[in-house]
Amino acid sequence: MPEETGAMKHSVAGIPADNLERKLVFAQPNPDQNLPHIGVVGDTYTILLASKDTAGRFCLIDMHIPPGGGPPPHRHDFEETFSVLEGELEATFRSAKRIVRAGETIHIPANAPHMFHNASSQPVRMLCICAPAGPEEFFIAIGVPVASRTAAPPKLDEAAQTEFRAKVAALAPKYRTELLQHA
Repeated sequence: MPEETGAMKHSVAGIPADNLERKLVFAQPNPDQNLPHIGVVGDTYTILLASKDTAGRFCLIDMHIPPGGGPPPHRHDFEETFSVLEGELEATFRSAKRIVRAGETIHIPANAPHMFHNASSQPVRMLCICAPAGPEEFFIAIGVPVASRTAAPPKLDEAAQTEFRAKVAALAPKYRTELLQHA
């Protein structure tokens, strides 16, 4: 039974009243071209929920990883969970490799070295949850907008790759991320 406490109502359990300023978010990654579709390291990340949508608690990213795709070894101070929807990928966690298939989920604790790689001949689709939110802002800062959830980012020539690596190295600390030589 709710009880009055000043201007706010609280339940007996102490849960604050509904914040009517926060709105329902309905994300449709295939037809909604207003969602940010970002090309990063040859992969395409569609931001389904950003910090502004979740009061900073987490972000949700729909990831399209083509054959041969995946980020280099890295670590960061936020939690990261991957649920594979289609395909399979090779995940490396603290130097141990394992295959993660459609229907499976892995969780990477904060600060742990890791990477993933699509070693198959088919694209991988997975959902990535990061908590707290913020990594989506890093991807937007370093990536390039692409047309859709499955659109490939432009191929980078040697000069553009060097420029991209320098940009990532410069911005990574701001987004609590460290690039590594080996996961």
